[in-house]
Amino acid sequence: MDFNEQEKITLQFQLRQFLVVTRQSKDLNNLSTIQELCSCLVATDRATIYYLIDRLLRLIMTLPVSTATTERCFSAMKIIKTRLRNKMEGRFLADSMTVYIEREIGASISSDLIIDDFKALGTRRLLF
Repeated sequence: MDFNEQEKITLQFQLRQFLVVTRQSKDLNNLSTIQELCSCLVATDRATIYYLIDRLLRLIMTLPVSTATTERCFSAMKIIKTRLRNKMEGRFLADSMTVYIEREIGASISSDLIIDDFKALGTRRLLF
């Protein structure tokens, strides 16, 4: 979905040409990771020539991070949304998950600070 039809066709040609150039190039022969390949493409200015390959490599490198974040969110939701909280509304669930997932940030906020903020709000009841 990150490539349109024309880019997919162009990517095939770029990959074929890149394979030929890679086999002949000394600086691309001894690379062992995707990060090294991406860095070498940028350093040798080949990232502009093979811009679609560069984009593809960057997408591949972000995959583990995206997957880990998603798994962490589902794990948090499983912990938070127990049988007792099954009827929790969406907004409250989202807020609870944010606090759980970002618990390092939440740990830096003291309870006294939160209580003082609520006291500063004053009376919250509506008078009829």
